[in-house]
Amino acid sequence: MNPDTIVQGDDGGRSIVIDKNYVDNRVGAALGDTVYAGNYAYRVQDTNTGGYASVLRQEVKNYTDSSIFFAWKAVLLGAHDDYDAATLIITLKDLTTGTELITRQYNAADNGTGVDARFSSLNNNFYTPKWQIEQLDIDSTLSGHDFLLSVLAADCEPTGHWGYAYIDGFGAVLPEPGAVPEPATWAMMILGFGAAGAAVRNSRRRQAALAAA
Repeated sequence: MNPDTIVQGDDGGRSIVIDKNYVDNRVGAALGDTVYAGNYAYRVQDTNTGGYASVLRQEVKNYTDSSIFFAWKAVLLGAHDDYDAATLIITLKDLTTGTELITRQYNAADNGTGVDARFSSLNNNFYTPKWQIEQLDIDSTLSGHDFLLSVLAADCEPTGHWGYAYIDGFGAVLPEPGAVPEPATWAMMILGFGAAGAAVRNSRRRQAALAAA
């Protein structure tokens, strides 16, 4: 799958803003906090089965701060092979040069080969009990460029297994856990995200081939 191939628009409400009291209904307390800092985070894709994918995007232009930070968690129900299992794809792209600077791609293939040490397992869910902090240092070769963060979460292609992610923070400073961002900061972040959804009906192998064509 390729986040760029999912059309920007409405994903039918599968991705939502959640608050700090939200408890993950698939992994529960084992997942820990669903908000890294402040009062709100985004959940990308719903927690149900159904064979859908959702994408959240945040773009910044003429970025001149010294770093970009963001934090994520994910839950992927294990089953199938790597090309049709529940999937997470995170990319931070330099739009000015067309270069992907951060790429995280995981799937819940039933043998566990699609994840790494970031993930634990509970009831066949592959999940990240700790917030995963990503950082990109902006040096003189990147300063002033435009950047795009994309987070794609998808159910399995046969539709019977869920995949979703939580995303919190995107900017020059990642707040300490428990810090409360200014209301205007969250308003800008929420407006900046676009949600998109697409039914995952075709083989991911075929989609990859089309994307590469």
